[in-house]
Amino acid sequence: MSDIILSMRNVTKKYYGIKAIDSISLDIVRGEIHGIVGENGAGKSTLIKTVSGAISLTDGEIYFENELLKPESPVDAIKKGISVVYQEFNLLPNMAVYENVFFGMEIKKNGFLDRPAMREKSKLILEELGFDIDVNSKVKNLSPAYWQATEIAKSINHEVKLIIMDEPSAPLTEKEVDQLFNVVRKLNDNGITVIYISHKLNEIMELTDRISILRDGNLIKTVETKNTTEQELIKNMVGREINEIYPDKEYSDQEVILRCEGLTSDKVHNVSFEVRKGEIVGFGGLVGAGRTETMRLLFGADNKTSGKIFVENQEVNIKCPVEAIKNGIGLIPEDRKNQGLILNKSIYLNSLLPSLYDYTKYMFIDFKKSREDIKEYTDILKLKALNLEQICLNLSGGNQQKVVITKWLLKNCKILILDEPTRGIDVGTKQEIYQLIKDLALEGKAIIIISSEMPELIGLSHRILVMHEGNLTGELKGEQITQEAIMTLAAL
Repeated sequence: MSDIILSMRNVTKKYYGIKAIDSISLDIVRGEIHGIVGENGAGKSTLIKTVSGAISLTDGEIYFENELLKPESPVDAIKKGISVVYQEFNLLPNMAVYENVFFGMEIKKNGFLDRPAMREKSKLILEELGFDIDVNSKVKNLSPAYWQATEIAKSINHEVKLIIMDEPSAPLTEKEVDQLFNVVRKLNDNGITVIYISHKLNEIMELTDRISILRDGNLIKTVETKNTTEQELIKNMVGREINEIYPDKEYSDQEVILRCEGLTSDKVHNVSFEVRKGEIVGFGGLVGAGRTETMRLLFGADNKTSGKIFVENQEVNIKCPVEAIKNGIGLIPEDRKNQGLILNKSIYLNSLLPSLYDYTKYMFIDFKKSREDIKEYTDILKLKALNLEQICLNLSGGNQQKVVITKWLLKNCKILILDEPTRGIDVGTKQEIYQLIKDLALEGKAIIIISSEMPELIGLSHRILVMHEGNLTGELKGEQITQEAIMTLAAL
């Protein structure tokens, strides 16, 4: 039998009597790259947290290197040889890279911190991983790729034997993803076992040796990567066939509802475009092209230095998000946790906030009507939660995104901007969101989409506007829309 480094036996975790994971038994072989996939809410995060010591088990046992594992905290798990690189990095932003790498295990000389030694070792670890990073730089000044490199270097410095990576490619560019793959393979070559969790099935297929599939808190099966396909994984993840992920496009020739003329700021340069009712317009470009910055100007989140915005042929003066909302514009931001939700508040409160005055009469909120309407939308979106009072922090990424969508459906915006609408979301939920986007367009809503996923952008958009370094470089429609054409315009 192969050498088992991690063994889970009937692992169960309950919250308020509901099983988040149910009697999962799974073996991880030493030296493999093991993929874990599943829809949002399938139990992936809960499973990780039981191994890392972030939460305790309700039932079952976990063995690490043939010894019973009962970590009392993530720090304890690291001491035992297990670390997790989460999608939300666990770093100290105001400290230097080398200080983060050595946090908790500082090198001392004659009773004082040996900073030169820590700098040198940090530099060597990062260089071995293929990163040229100034280890004196504060983490907050670095890119997400370098944050991730710092996290991995910290794990190597702790001499861990198992690294669990949770959606590691979510914040990265395509080039950075290639670099990440090289890092994972180097870790593996150096004898470190890797558990790789991702919604991006092409990554799972390319990188892993075996794949475990979770659904509704249960382990469905574990398969050899070479013996399966993406379609087979999807079928097991969602419990049904998904033959066509993108809905059919039905082009709109309705009147123009939104027109922007010469939008300009320090990061956006003279951008002009229009969107019709019932139209889905995609914004393409590389990271840093100015797409998000343009939408923040439109929504009033950032101040423009010049330019005009027209809604239904009327010029509107939008200086803040409240004014954008009053003019029928909603924004689902790319960073849903920090910009789209108040995480320590309930589904109900988060959903109600933009529409609070719509449900207020004589200073009293119509709680009954607002709850009924919110429940209607959460049911349409198939949001998985105990009730509307559940705190958003405790929801999966996909369900958090559904709460953000709910609040704008409730507000009944005429123009809806979606910035990276399916980042970190499983394929089944993606299909639901894609169908919702199409349905909103059919109702006459104007939809603007920013996406780093090229198939998503191409599959949904009637037209695509491409940006580069804050400039609009071209427009594509119909048969003009190809990946090659987008990339050509993105590089101009």
